[in-house]
Amino acid sequence: MCRHLAYLGPPCSPAELLFDAPHSLRHQSYAPADMRGGGTVNADGFGLVWYAGDGTPVRYRRVSPLWSDHDLPVLARTLRAGAFVAAVRNGSIGMPVAEAACAPFVDGPWAFSHNGVVPGWPHALTGIAGEVPLTELMTLEAPTDSALLWAWLRARLRAGEDPLAAVAGLTARVAAEAPGARLNFLLTDGEVVVATAWTHALSVRQSGEAVVIASEPPDPGPEWRPVPDGHAVIARRGRVDLVPLDLPSLEIGA
Repeated sequence: MCRHLAYLGPPCSPAELLFDAPHSLRHQSYAPADMRGGGTVNADGFGLVWYAGDGTPVRYRRVSPLWSDHDLPVLARTLRAGAFVAAVRNGSIGMPVAEAACAPFVDGPWAFSHNGVVPGWPHALTGIAGEVPLTELMTLEAPTDSALLWAWLRARLRAGEDPLAAVAGLTARVAAEAPGARLNFLLTDGEVVVATAWTHALSVRQSGEAVVIASEPPDPGPEWRPVPDGHAVIARRGRVDLVPLDLPSLEIGA
């Protein structure tokens, strides 16, 4: 499994959640609390995407463990961002340990992270792979389940599909083709976050305009609430909605 989080709200330093909180993402990289489905540490790389003043996503990724990186803590403390996504990786057996395999993945305004695993990879996803444009399939960032799922999803986003419908559709497809898949997705364009809880833990906290969605709460604050399994989170600044994933036709503007 992996660990990830997303933030939307007033500009703040990503260091608060990545390094300073009692159960920060760095702490989760070596001492996660809920690695259901396998794994003990998240040492196979990490990534951070934040949104610049013009709304452009900026990414910093490394294949080393987050706890060993000396540059990101300094960089993160200089930043003030109103939206960011960060992830630490525990690579599944048989998948490469490489920077290109580390979330978040980006395309245009979108950043995407997958916390989980698809059993039976790669055979279980041949149907989904067949729906990815051939050139996209041949140029995947990495030969991993997450990279393939991102290729499928970004094709839908590029075609103008509603983000919630696209994420819900992806969840339903993978769950049908690979029963037992763990699918916690995070997708954002810096204005809205769509996240899923599917056979894995996810929590959300709203405090005024600030919203944090995380695999594990970085701090023990009372505002955290678990997301029910089989639900999606749609978050904007100051607003959080939970919807069942059996409603894939629901759009985020509804």
